[in-house]
Amino acid sequence: MAVKKAIKTKKKPIKKIQTKKAAAKKIVAKKAPPKKAPANKAKTKKVSPKKVTKISSVANNKSKIAPYKVKKNEKYMSAAMKRHFIAVLLLWKEHLKEEMQKTFVHLRTKGETYADPVDRASQEEEFAFELRTRDRERKLINKIGVSVEQIKQDDYGWCESCGDEIGIKRLEARPTATHCIHCKTLDEIKEKQLSG
Repeated sequence: MAVKKAIKTKKKPIKKIQTKKAAAKKIVAKKAPPKKAPANKAKTKKVSPKKVTKISSVANNKSKIAPYKVKKNEKYMSAAMKRHFIAVLLLWKEHLKEEMQKTFVHLRTKGETYADPVDRASQEEEFAFELRTRDRERKLINKIGVSVEQIKQDDYGWCESCGDEIGIKRLEARPTATHCIHCKTLDEIKEKQLSG
């Protein structure tokens, strides 16, 4: 036992050599700011006059006359409002008449007959579409005339069903409107229920 004690005492504690591992440096790739793609210029397509729809004719109408801005404490359907809506209606009417004239010229100049039945049928379908469009516009011209007469008689801008104001915004969107938005909505609901 004495020998064991001596051996124990002679042993020196072994120092652990710590090997320092080289800390692996993390390489963080910095993200480059995203490059903005050059803005592509929108290519404008040429629209042939025969492809112009009624919606675009209304849009052309609106671009020429600015919407009416109601002044503070202004009475509904004042003289200035009436002048504005007469100008809008007459400009719209002139535009529709120009479109009708273009259609008549187009029908006269392109009125040749084709030998091929497919070409003939295609031409007749195109003419029928144009004539249906012009018929709707003819009815719209009649409505515009009625609206101008209503302005002259101080009946314009009032709902035919309930007698309330139709509203400037609704009249700007549809100058020939004869019903307020509530009555028109009810009419459309009744129409859907009746048609099934």
